[in-house]
Amino acid sequence: MRYRTGSDPQQAQEQVDGMIVGSAIFGLFTGVVFVVAGLRARQLWLAFWGAGLVLASGAYLIYTFFK
Repeated sequence: MRYRTGSDPQQAQEQVDGMIVGSAIFGLFTGVVFVVAGLRARQLWLAFWGAGLVLASGAYLIYTFFK
């Protein structure tokens, strides 16, 4: 990857990290909605995938904030 002369490569990495954290937060909320909707509609596959999304997003956020 190329950078302009005088640019800071760390700045680009911080922007990417912020976007990934935003996606994880969105995934956390989406997973909760999927779990609730799946349980109300008695669609266990939706609740299962929602729970997986909550676990994956939560694990990533915990890892990111405590590393």
